[in-house]
This record gives sequence, C-alpha cells and structure tokens, in this order.
Amino acid sequence: MITLDVIALDVSNGRSYVVHYSDNTCLFEGWMIHNQEGLNGLLARSQLCQTIPEIVFEATGVYSRVIERFCQDHHFDYYLLNPLEARKQTDSLRVNKTDKSDAHKLALTHYFIERKKKVVIDKAYQEMTTLSRWYESNEQDIKYARNHLHAFLTLSFPELESYFSSVASEYALEMIQLFPHPDSLRSYSRTKVKNLILNNTQKNISQTKALLEAESILTIAKDAYPAVDNDSLETFLVIEWASKLQQLVQQKKVIQKKLIDSAHSFKEFYVYTSFSGIGELTAALLIAELGDITRFDNPKQLNAFVGIDIRRFQSGNSPNYDKISKRGNTFARKTLYLVITNMIRSQKSGPNHIVDYYYRAKKQPHAKKHKVVLIACMDRFLKSIHYLVLHGKLYDYDLSPK
Repeated sequence: MITLDVIALDVSNGRSYVVHYSDNTCLFEGWMIHNQEGLNGLLARSQLCQTIPEIVFEATGVYSRVIERFCQDHHFDYYLLNPLEARKQTDSLRVNKTDKSDAHKLALTHYFIERKKKVVIDKAYQEMTTLSRWYESNEQDIKYARNHLHAFLTLSFPELESYFSSVASEYALEMIQLFPHPDSLRSYSRTKVKNLILNNTQKNISQTKALLEAESILTIAKDAYPAVDNDSLETFLVIEWASKLQQLVQQKKVIQKKLIDSAHSFKEFYVYTSFSGIGELTAALLIAELGDITRFDNPKQLNAFVGIDIRRFQSGNSPNYDKISKRGNTFARKTLYLVITNMIRSQKSGPNHIVDYYYRAKKQPHAKKHKVVLIACMDRFLKSIHYLVLHGKLYDYDLSPK
C-alpha cells in the first residue's frame, strides 16, 4: 500500500495553522509564521515525509499567495481550494469553526475526495491579471473622485459642469482648477482669461478659439449664483478633487497602454480582436481575466471558471428555474458583459454570429429576456474563442455556426 502524506494549512494574515497527516494519522500540528524561518520549517517538515507531500489550503486572497509561491519554488503538488468548495467538502466533518479544526478537516477529506491539482499560471498571465485589477481599481477611484467633484462643484460653480461635455476630460479638469468659482472670473477681462487658458492648459488651441472660450466662460460666470463663497472650503475642495481626478485620468491612460502593449505578445490577442466589436483594450482585459484558456478541457469548464454555468432551483411545488452560479471570476463576467454589449452596439462594423443569435432570441413570439440572451451570448462567445485559440485560428463569420 502506498503511503500518502498530506500537509494542510489554514491560512490567515501572516501565519498559518499546519497539520501533517500520513495515512489518516496526524503526525504534527502547529502554527507557522509566513517568514523565512517558518517556511524553512515547513520545508523541513516535508522532507520528513515518506513520499512527496500533497499540500492543501484554501484561497484567502493575498494571504495565500506566499504559500503558493513556496509550493511553486519547491515543485510541490498543491491543491488551492475555493472557500465555497472547501466548505462544501468539509461540512460533514465540521463541528466548530476554528483554525485547528479547519486544517484537520482539509487534510482528512483529502483522503477520500478527488481534488484537482492547481495548475501554475504563467507569470506573463499573472502580470496581465495584476494590470487588469489595477485598471479596475483605477476605474473605481475615478468614479469616487467624480462623485466628490460633482458634489462640491454643484455648490461652487454648477454651470461650469454643464458647460463641458465631459467633466472628466483633462481640459475640463484644468479649467475647473483655474476657475473653481464664478467670483474667480468676474474681475478678469476676456484677454486675461484667454491668456490663463493658453498658459495653464495642455489643449492645443488657437488664440481665436481661446478668446471665444474666454467669452463663454465669462458669460456663464456673470449669470451664476453659487451656494458658497469663493474663499470657502467647498471651493478649495473643488480644486483638490479636480486635481486628483486629473491624476487618475492620466494614470488610466498609462495602465491602458501597459495592458495593450503587453497583450500584443499573446496569440489570443489576435483571435479576440478578429471579432468585430472587440478592440485592443477589451482583448487585453479578456487575456488578463481568462488567462490561458487552453488549460480548460472544454468550454463547460471555462463557463464554470467565469461563473455562468447553470444551476437549477426548485422549491416545493414551484416550477424549476435556472440561474447562473456566479461562483467564478467576477471580473471576467464583467468583461464578457462588456464584450457582448460592445458587439451589439458596433454591429455595423462587421458581421458577427453572436449578434445574429442575440436578435433571433429577442424575436417574438417566444422572445427571451435581455439578461438571459446576454448569458447565452457569453456562452457562445466562450465556445468560439476556446475552439479558435485551441486550433490557432482567427474568427471568420462565413465559417462560424449559424
């Protein structure tokens, strides 16, 4: 009989509770700090095993990354469990919610549950994912800054916000910082305002255009009736939030360029951009969130990774209804939603069998709901790209399934 050594960890911030089992017998348990000494101790523990140990732990965000790197550096097989998956597998053994019991149960269930080894993701894909999450964080920061700028600008100079088509454009933000309150303009001549615009904004405009802009700004300032004074804290905060938003907008451009430049080195990039409606940035985000899709044996596994696999619900005598599991990658689902909606909006740019399906499914007399059709379109898109990437082909509408 082959001996099986299992090392299970309950990972938390900066430390883990470690248990070592050999053929269902616990040989060791104790705390380990996530530093050189602690990890060297874990390596020494693995060297005492009769066989190369299998290491099991739950994914706990950034806290479990150090354990992943340890396993990769020392070429250990490891099993990284989704917390929901781990809870489901250990429910039958769960008594008390403690670090110790969780580590023991992860080890004990490993002897009778078939788990899939963690496939190590190429560093290039990991870097793309990090860039994508940075991009998402930047997007959220921009929304937060825009909301605050809107709130304070409504008090100091609301007419200026409606004057620009987009308050988040760099030119608009420069103008807001120059003229955060109508009183900051009323003592100026149009020539003075024109010179301020030319000398303090990055937009390349002519003297004539700057003069017309100055006249327009002076006109709206003359009629404005702000809720606060020019020297108020609210006016100061308009300048602060406009400056922060400008920095974030500039940072967004840098991240986008990094994403697109990095994406060009992946074969998937050219497959994704061969679809009408998918631009370079969207293709880069797909690479970042889906990773190497050739690691999936079939499109169903890809659906489960994204979280659009179907779960059936039934309650008493109520009829069955289906919902997507939403257990997968939230960012990937968001990106796929963006992909499908872009395809529908830009349908005139070229034929697309996914857009064709969308309109067929929306037709009467048995028209499906919008969200249901979108999920079905995501499913078809994932099937298409899985096949194309696997076989090294670009999208061809004439060869696609109709």
